[in-house]
Amino acid sequence: MANTPQSKKRARQNERRYAVNKARRSRIRTYLRKVEEAIAAGDKDAAAVALRAAQPELMRGVTKGVMHKNTVSRKLSRLSARVKALG
Repeated sequence: MANTPQSKKRARQNERRYAVNKARRSRIRTYLRKVEEAIAAGDKDAAAVALRAAQPELMRGVTKGVMHKNTVSRKLSRLSARVKALG
C-alpha cells in the first residue's frame, strides 16, 4: 500500500497509464483481428485495405511504448506475407 505522498501520486499515475495502455492495446488487437478475418475469408482486397489501416496503429503502439518495435515489425512482416500469398 502506498504511504508517502510521492508513492500515492505514483499509484494514481500508474492507474491512469494502465487504462490508457489497455485501450491502446485493445485498439491494436481490433485492427489486427480485421486483417485476420479478411485473410480467413480469402478476400485479398479487404485484407490489403485492413493491413494498410493497421500499420499506423501498430507503429503508434511502438512510439507510445505499448509494444516493442521488433514485435510489431515481425507481426507486420508475417501479415503482409500472408496477404500477398492470397493472390
